[in-house]
Parts: sequence; C-alpha cells; structure tokens
Amino acid sequence: MYVVLEGIDCVGKSTQMELLKPIYEDAIFTSEPGATQLGEHLRELLLNRPYPISSKAELLLFLADRNQHYEEILRENEQKLIISDRSIISGMAYAKNFDLDILFSLNDFALNGFFPQKAIFLRADESLLKERMGQKNLDDIEKRGTAYFINVQEKMEKVLNFLKFKIDLKILELDAKDSVENLHEKIKEFIND
Repeated sequence: MYVVLEGIDCVGKSTQMELLKPIYEDAIFTSEPGATQLGEHLRELLLNRPYPISSKAELLLFLADRNQHYEEILRENEQKLIISDRSIISGMAYAKNFDLDILFSLNDFALNGFFPQKAIFLRADESLLKERMGQKNLDDIEKRGTAYFINVQEKMEKVLNFLKFKIDLKILELDAKDSVENLHEKIKEFIND
C-alpha cells in the first residue's frame, strides 16, 4: 500500500513521519523531492536557485525527480507499505498555471500509473503557518510567504478533489493545529483501516 502525507510546509508532516517509523518497522519511508541521488541534486537546485528557472523547466525537474523516485523506490517496493512525505498531490499543487488534466497526464507518465492509495492531508490556517515559519530558517520556496502557501493549500484541495475521480484514493483531512498525539492516532487508524 502506498500512503502519502500531504500539506504545505510547516504542517507537521516530518514530525508524523518520525512517529510512524518505529510502528511500521518494515515499511519503506521516503519523500519527494530528493529521495534518490538525482533527486538530491534536483532538490538542491529547486530549493536554493542559483539562477531563475522558468515554470515549465521547474515542472519538468520535479517530474524528473518523481520518475527517478518511482524507478528506484516505488516500483521496487510496491508490494510493501510505502509511506511518503509528499507525492503527485504536492507536485500538481505547486505547479504554476498548468491545467490539471495536463499535470495529471505528465505525472501518470512519470509514475507509470502507480498512484497513492491513501492520502493524509494536514491543513493549516494562516496564523499557525506564520507561527511555525517564524521558528525556522527559510529556503527559497518558503521565502515566498504565507499568502503563497495558503494559495498552494487551496490548490492541494482542488487536486485532491480532482484525483478522487481519476484514481482510487482514500483521503483523511486533518487540522494541523490538533495535538501531535491526536494527529498521530488518527493517522495510524487510517493507515491500519
């Protein structure tokens, strides 16, 4: 089973991933972008841009990472429990000014039709986002500010609704303001269901 944790930056995905590791010891834990050697280079380029990158080039770099992730990690472990921090959902939501049908087709191509079966969507409001972003060093994408991320979050909701009709995807939506422990319990229950 392929399970993904989704949401904008600072909603607690990394915290929840760490809490799940001792429980699902045989699972494959991964993330996008950057879980492969190629992905590490692409992630560094995308998060700390030494020069401007067009929106199409950015999209294609993320798709290159997604395909390499599929080839090296997802395909090799598709019979196991895979838990990923980000996926096609973020990929489609962060892409700028592209039609969802086109984005889906490109991602379908990159993933060879291998999509998540379950998605956990952690949602934040602007005050929580401001509070948490104020506590960390920001990369180039995070420096775009809270309004940018709230817009991406709204796009994620649209992507999730779109994907419900395209793939067999079960979705759990959670409020990131809830306690870490409560979120953890709800996530475990959803994975085990």
